[in-house]
Order: sequence, then structure tokens, then C-alpha cells
Amino acid sequence: MENHILEKLYMVIQTRESANPATSYTAKLLSGNVTQIAKKVGEEAVETALAAVSGSKKNLISESSDLLYHLLVLWKATGISTRDVWAELDARFDMSGIEEKDARDST
Repeated sequence: MENHILEKLYMVIQTRESANPATSYTAKLLSGNVTQIAKKVGEEAVETALAAVSGSKKNLISESSDLLYHLLVLWKATGISTRDVWAELDARFDMSGIEEKDARDST
């Protein structure tokens, strides 16, 4: 997965953390608090859902890209790596969604 675009984007986010918040949107987000970043993820999720029901594939693609970017920033801000998430997804791969949800509910 090292060449996957989400991996590349996460690496860029990591490098931008030390940039000047006045000139880097990523640095600005990361210099704030997790609550602000989480709210931005929520805003982008709503915009993505609205784009889906609007029927515009172009808008859905654009909003999905915004959502993924902000989600990766949130992961960085909370110390989660892409590998952490990929490992979780991999662990769920051979399990149905219902089985996975039942397993979470029983813990």
C-alpha cells in the first residue's frame, strides 16, 4: 500500500505539520485542537452525503476527496497511522458486516 494515494497524502500531511500555519492549511488545522478537526470531518461528511443525494458525481468526488483529506488530518492529530486503519480493515475483511458489528456490540 506504500504507493497508494492515501499513503502519499498522509506523508504530505506529516511533513506539513511543521510548516507555517499562516501559509499551510494543513499546519493550521494541526496547530488547532482535535475538536476543531473532528468538526471539520463532520462538516465534510455531511457535504459528502448531500453531494451523493444531489446526483452530481462530480460534486460527490470532490466532497469525498475533501472528506478523506480531513479524515487523514484527524488521524495524524490523534496519533493514528494509516497502517493502524489498514490493519483493522484487514482484520475485518473475511467477516460479514453483521458479524463485525455483533462482535463490536458484545465488547
